Amino acid sequence: MPKALRVLELFATLHEHRVRYIVIGGIAAALHGSPLMTVDVDICPDTHPANLQRLCDALRAMNARIRTASEDDGVDFQCHPELLAGMRMLNLVTDFGELDLTFEPPAFENGYSDLAPQAVAIPVGSVEVRIAALDNVIESKEQANRPKDRAALPVLYALRDEIAERDR
Repeated sequence: MPKALRVLELFATLHEHRVRYIVIGGIAAALHGSPLMTVDVDICPDTHPANLQRLCDALRAMNARIRTASEDDGVDFQCHPELLAGMRMLNLVTDFGELDLTFEPPAFENGYSDLAPQAVAIPVGSVEVRIAALDNVIESKEQANRPKDRAALPVLYALRDEIAERDR
């Protein structure tokens, strides 16, 4: 059974280790105001080697393990920057819930550097996190085209329209 998602602790740990990342996916949509629920946190980390080292340190502090269908507590792995540098995606279970690292989100092959210019900084608990712009979340979900993404898109389009109307 998955651990309860403890977003505040997860973001605080990343902050303590000075990890640079952009929040993406369902949690980014929720932070923009989407009513859709999510069970994990998706982030797109900066792939600079020093940042990957800080990310490994944060993952060790969270007792991160590779998420698999057959092992509820995940599978241990030796986290090091070179391993992460070769990944496109890594699904993890941590002491604070499920964490997905996506280095090349759909529609954003350069990952962090593509998302960073439009990212929005917002407070989450005691830390400030950067989340992907809502248009970027929508574009990624359109590109991924998975059933769960197609189901979320009408809600995200409506949210985008609502925000645009409010900002007029």
